[in-house]
Amino acid sequence: MEWTESGRIISVRGHGETSAIVEILTRDHGRHAGLVRGGRSRSMRPVLQPGNRVQAHWRARLDEHLGNFQIEAEDLSAGALMEDPLALSGLNAACAVAVAGLPEREAHPAVADGFEVLVSSLDESGVWPAIYVQWEAGLLADLGYGLDLRKCAATGHTDDLVYVSPRTGRAVSSGAGEPYKDKLLALPGFMTGQGALRSGDVQAGLILTGYFLERRVLWPSDRVLPEARLRMIDRLAAAGMV
Repeated sequence: MEWTESGRIISVRGHGETSAIVEILTRDHGRHAGLVRGGRSRSMRPVLQPGNRVQAHWRARLDEHLGNFQIEAEDLSAGALMEDPLALSGLNAACAVAVAGLPEREAHPAVADGFEVLVSSLDESGVWPAIYVQWEAGLLADLGYGLDLRKCAATGHTDDLVYVSPRTGRAVSSGAGEPYKDKLLALPGFMTGQGALRSGDVQAGLILTGYFLERRVLWPSDRVLPEARLRMIDRLAAAGMV
């Protein structure tokens, strides 16, 4: 069994004295792991960094085996983020959520494409946090747990959508939701294309997507949101960007 595809590294962990187990997010093979022999060598360490784009050739005797990767660098721009703690926290959060939320070896091309857009935007501090929120919303949708933000669940109206029901994941308008607003989740306008990004919108978006990631994707498998995501939120708050 073998295949070759480009993808972004999302996880690297040591294996033995010289090798590493690497997880890559690809369009056609999803989140896929493999052993890189010599992956802890001086020449390979700059390549095997989360966020780097590589071409991976995977080979195994049987499909269910871990298999081996042969890795060639394509885009090592993730290394530049080491000097930007805020952007690095966003990259680490996205990688950790991809590892925690995506099933192994299951293709989710829309999630992989969105991840590519997110990584490409990390040098734009005023842009990437909102893209991150949209990427998590897209991940939920691709896993079959998408939020229904098209119209109000109570009235059917498509305007003034400012809440989401935590039970159904459906949007609720301001008027219909007013009596229950303490029990509803805030819906920032940028997630529905109804208005520009405002102060507090990123935080509301992260609370919204985090709520459904936990309850619909992670909790059924006895998992929680990754620490890397919490650290990202802390850094965004410290920078006044939520």
